[in-house]
Amino acid sequence: MSEYVPPKVWTWDKDNGGAFASTNRPIAGATHEAVLPRGTHPLQLHSLATPNGQKVTIMLEELLAAGHDAEYDAYLINIGKGDQFGSGFVAINPNSKIPAMIDYGPTEPIRLFESGSILVYLADKFDAFLSKDVAERAETMNWLFWQMGSAPFVGGGFGHFYAYAPEKLEYPINRYAMETKRQLDVLDRQLAEHEYVSGSAYTIADMAIFPWYGGLVLGRAYNAAEFLDVTSYKNVMRWAKQVDAREPVKRGRCVNAASGPEDEHLAERHSAADVDKVLAVRKARGTV
Repeated sequence: MSEYVPPKVWTWDKDNGGAFASTNRPIAGATHEAVLPRGTHPLQLHSLATPNGQKVTIMLEELLAAGHDAEYDAYLINIGKGDQFGSGFVAINPNSKIPAMIDYGPTEPIRLFESGSILVYLADKFDAFLSKDVAERAETMNWLFWQMGSAPFVGGGFGHFYAYAPEKLEYPINRYAMETKRQLDVLDRQLAEHEYVSGSAYTIADMAIFPWYGGLVLGRAYNAAEFLDVTSYKNVMRWAKQVDAREPVKRGRCVNAASGPEDEHLAERHSAADVDKVLAVRKARGTV
């Protein structure tokens, strides 16, 4: 294979291959007009059950389980079909990434995008899963933003080259496998001394980190558990199983699911009953 020589000026090659070649592009903005649906609840979520999407649905289900008035409608954004480039979605998130949300509760609706921003907003709105103590809040925020800054190397780096790229290339796979394992070691060392990521309390940091790193060690991402020797991260594994066992986490993972058997999909969520139906199927099959 000949060495790639970058041109002086990069130009867009629409046929660049890869799993997301049909939707990736180097420009922002809407590609088509698409009005987003709106349900009856103040919180309107538009998302997909990827790790980033699961962060928010887990948080919403945790809030409901804790007794907060956090009912919500959730609608599927199929990123494989380019729904994220519809005009209605771009109006909420100009970056065209899931999840995105609107809170119609205040006098003027509030748009929310970036999963970390949504988690902090919900934590503050409902005074839950984020301590008011300055030091404890800072530590939770440290780990929340650790996830936000680190996970792109796992997903866009390791996951892309290991699972989605049109061909397997040794250098990028080795480079990002090394970084992914380094991050798992960072997390493993933290969890050796703490029950949850930022201390003794379950917080939005756990909700943000679990779908990425918990999913990875539980064998739900990229078919790469053996390759990354995830069982060697014993503290991460202990924590992942502990979080995974939470009923709201199981529920949150169901919302906006669009992969696997069709009867395990949940394109829209408008009430607890919608999740109940899918969760019952998953529990019966042991797929939750």
